[in-house]
Amino acid sequence: MKPMKIAVLVGSLRKDSFNRCLARAVAKLAPPELTFDFVRIDDLPLYSQDMDAAYPPACRRLKSDVESAQALLFVTPEYNRSIPGGLKNAIDWASRPYGQNSFARKPAAVIGTSPGAIGTAIAQQQLKSVLSFCNAPQMNAPEAYIQFKPGLITDDGQVTDELTEDFLRGYMADFHAFITRVYTVLPRGR
Repeated sequence: MKPMKIAVLVGSLRKDSFNRCLARAVAKLAPPELTFDFVRIDDLPLYSQDMDAAYPPACRRLKSDVESAQALLFVTPEYNRSIPGGLKNAIDWASRPYGQNSFARKPAAVIGTSPGAIGTAIAQQQLKSVLSFCNAPQMNAPEAYIQFKPGLITDDGQVTDELTEDFLRGYMADFHAFITRVYTVLPRGR
């Protein structure tokens, strides 16, 4: 079976973000049937409907990256109890212009990390609401609110805590199974 390409959208624009670190780690822990394309969102202008008729090149690239993937993995921090503006901006670009929503019918999962005890729970719930409107089927369980502690994940994406590593490996196995179930019900190309 051909590997499934997962478009990874990391909500943090910071080069050394905890969430980018988590995204690299889960990609390493995923089943071999999944491959990962880290989608760039840091060069997008602020969305304006005035640009719908002449989409900027970075925005066309974003839509192409999302459309070429079989599924979506959102890795989000939590800023002021919500999703980061950069991530929301990317979602706005990829879901427009009207009638050309690149997220429609793409299986999606949401995960995130923060130094706070509740991880990114509130941001994830808000992101799931946005993705519901974008018609992206979502893996609702298990949920993954990871508390980031110094040394939890090495620079090369190795998880140092065995329980966290086992959980993340299971999370990615569940995501693979979810993608397969979605495409059993909603065959590709329809």
